[in-house]
Amino acid sequence: HQTTKQGTLDQRSKLGRKHCSIHSTKQQCQQIRHNAGKSDETMIHFFLVQNRQGKTRLSKWYSPFDDLEKRKLSDEIHRLVNSREAKFTNFVEFRTYKIVYRRYAGLFFCMCIDPNDNELAHLEAVHLFVEVLDLYFGNVCELDLVFNFYKVYTLLDEVFLSGEIMETSKPVILGRMEQMDALQ
Repeated sequence: HQTTKQGTLDQRSKLGRKHCSIHSTKQQCQQIRHNAGKSDETMIHFFLVQNRQGKTRLSKWYSPFDDLEKRKLSDEIHRLVNSREAKFTNFVEFRTYKIVYRRYAGLFFCMCIDPNDNELAHLEAVHLFVEVLDLYFGNVCELDLVFNFYKVYTLLDEVFLSGEIMETSKPVILGRMEQMDALQ
């Protein structure tokens, strides 16, 4: 059984080798995934930053949850990740999702993703976000998140948009922030 070069290319496109670019709209990305046989629900559902006491310092919700459910989720996730020992992995199954988290000093950066998403890619995205925060604020701390929350949300929106990773280049993200800072 031989496969021609054209047949191999057709199989690749059927397997979803075509990727969304930074210039693609959300509808275009969903269409690409749909055509590749992937679920349209592959996404980040929410992003939380909490301290060790359970205070939420940053929350971004990409899926609809009511206020009571958001509070309940925040509390449950804090109890879950705060009680885990450092020797365990940084992702855990939670309800019908997966929680990917990483602890930096006294803060937990948590991301809720679909169970079929790549945990390591999202763990790396969390690390990228923390590196961008660190470069922007110069050794970021919890007080930077509290007193400059509007800048933190802007940085978050530069990295993640509509529940998907949109930009991975630190110089591009920081360049956009410099442009926005110049407008003020």
